[in-house]
Amino acid sequence: MNKMIMVLPLAALLVACGSKTGGGTGGSSSDIRVVGSSTVYPFTTAVAEDFMRTNPGIRVTVESTGTGAGMKLFCDGVGSQYPDIEDASRQIKKSEYDGCVQKGAKTIIEVPVGIDGLTIIEGKDGPGMNLTQADIYKALAANPFGKGPNKAQTWKDVNPSLPAIKIRVLGPPPTSGTRDSLADLYLTKGCDTDPAMKALAKNNEDQHKQFCTKIREDGAYVEAGENDNLLVQKVSADPGTLGVLGFSYLEQNADKVRPVTIAGVAPSEATIADLSYPGARKLYIYVKGEHLQAKPKLRDFVAAYAKMWGKGGPLERRGLVPFGGADATAATQQATELKPLDPAGLK
Repeated sequence: MNKMIMVLPLAALLVACGSKTGGGTGGSSSDIRVVGSSTVYPFTTAVAEDFMRTNPGIRVTVESTGTGAGMKLFCDGVGSQYPDIEDASRQIKKSEYDGCVQKGAKTIIEVPVGIDGLTIIEGKDGPGMNLTQADIYKALAANPFGKGPNKAQTWKDVNPSLPAIKIRVLGPPPTSGTRDSLADLYLTKGCDTDPAMKALAKNNEDQHKQFCTKIREDGAYVEAGENDNLLVQKVSADPGTLGVLGFSYLEQNADKVRPVTIAGVAPSEATIADLSYPGARKLYIYVKGEHLQAKPKLRDFVAAYAKMWGKGGPLERRGLVPFGGADATAATQQATELKPLDPAGLK
């Protein structure tokens, strides 16, 4: 379910979404289109709203499509009909970067904007769960440790110390960067607690990925779409159900849901900033370099983002965890220099 900033009259919004023409140069400088992650969406929304207030006549639209679906839109070409910026709750994949290049978007600029915690939540009346990454893997994997289909029905089946509550987890679909983060930060880490699986990663990468990241499809895991607010409502209404979403949504809905601790660590700004919380992850925006000359306001938009993401800034108040130390310096420098991404380190 797409979400969009509805701050303009409909006619103006339609213009901003691409009814202008601009050939292959990225279109008019008076419109900026952003697509991508539902996790990054509220932060980019805040920047867009402020940017339009201080830049009268500049139109910005922000769509919540999920990271994966947004990457497809972003990488589909160069010109006024294609997005200028991609919000992402994970780093761009090598395959996505190659797809961009094939469609003419050869200059991709990566700007890290802050840190988020991928949290597991339960309703305020939930049992007060304390899980490990291995518990989550054993509960959700389609074929745990390659030993056959997952038959666990309750959390007690996964770990005798856990309550006999039916496993039901609401989470993101495959098109979401949050789903990729769930696989990387929780499922794979839980899978690799088995030495045989850790060894398999070196010997058969494809099989390791299959065993470690494929999620069961028997109803224990429910794809809840890209509407994180709706996910919160569903989790809060069912004390036995867990949910997977970004830390900012947890903070905004603390009256309805609470975090599940992971290996005894609860998500907080402090535990996410120092990366002691297992679900900590970087968030990004990607800018299409080919559009910068035709749309000089893109540079200003990124600069506005950088002014808002610091300690004590507007984005921290919305739940973004600011970078500290060298990471903060590097992010601010990149927001100014906008150096193209080197694909050598992509996976």
